[in-house]
Amino acid sequence: MAEAGRVPAADAVTPAGFDHAELRTERLTLRRPVAGDVVAVHAIHRDPLACAHNPSDALRTPEEAADLLERWLEHWRGFGFGYWVVRRHDAERTLGFCGVKLTDVDDRRALNLCYRFDPADWGQGFASEAAREVVRWAREHLPALPVVARVRPANTASQRVAVNAGLTRAEHLDRPGEDGPDLLFAAGWESEHLSALTARR
Repeated sequence: MAEAGRVPAADAVTPAGFDHAELRTERLTLRRPVAGDVVAVHAIHRDPLACAHNPSDALRTPEEAADLLERWLEHWRGFGFGYWVVRRHDAERTLGFCGVKLTDVDDRRALNLCYRFDPADWGQGFASEAAREVVRWAREHLPALPVVARVRPANTASQRVAVNAGLTRAEHLDRPGEDGPDLLFAAGWESEHLSALTARR
């Protein structure tokens, strides 16, 4: 699941005091990252399986992990949301990361949905469970912003997660990515487009 590129400017995206530091599902706790998460960020992003479809996201050194985590934290400081750290309830080990960051798609502000989990925890539905909760949160709290997921064509497991999270294929948004062509999935794109058209009439 590809991460977003640059972060657009913070022009009234979120209200003052907006901060959703923790989400919970039946099995999982999603919490705001902290500096101490750098070890887990490095461990998961240096795993060849975890980044097999998006090698540009792979990290080699702890310094690269620290830089990535700082970008995540900067987004949190600026907007009050971002990528969450995913764990089982009352457990210390990090399963992976899931969340949304601001991005632009076809000159339109959107939320990039990202999920990356430790390959040791694949096949248990954690990514789908976390992504569903993140999309639910995003559509409830930031309904004006569509949610998009960029997925490589060969990554069928990630495509299933996007669908399980409530996104649908948006072929008209497909585009080249850093690691090859990206298939896009979206939630809220067409409804917001139709609302904008209606408002202009």
